[in-house]
Amino acid sequence: MNKNLIKYKFNEGDLVAELKSYIDQTYYEHYSKNKFQATEFIMDGGHGEGFCMGNILKYAQRYGKKDGYNRKDLLKVLHYAIMALYVHDEERGEDETIKTYNWGLKKLLYD
Repeated sequence: MNKNLIKYKFNEGDLVAELKSYIDQTYYEHYSKNKFQATEFIMDGGHGEGFCMGNILKYAQRYGKKDGYNRKDLLKVLHYAIMALYVHDEERGEDETIKTYNWGLKKLLYD
């Protein structure tokens, strides 16, 4: 691993770890008890992109209104954005720019 760790200015490292923890716990919630989430069926039906974008808008607009400035709404926005990236990659393939970026990032972190 790279000895020159990135010093994030906006606490990104901890926030990404929190997001991962939040996503992990969604796999244990009631919607995934049968090992399938409803989202999987929606995506399999070809509606994943619209579903994710709609939920991003829903939770972004809800932030600050329902339950006040609820961090969980922001985590949901990010989670649906990650799922939208998954749908993008599945439907359109990974962009060469992203492949190059990921290669450079891995090299930076692990060399």
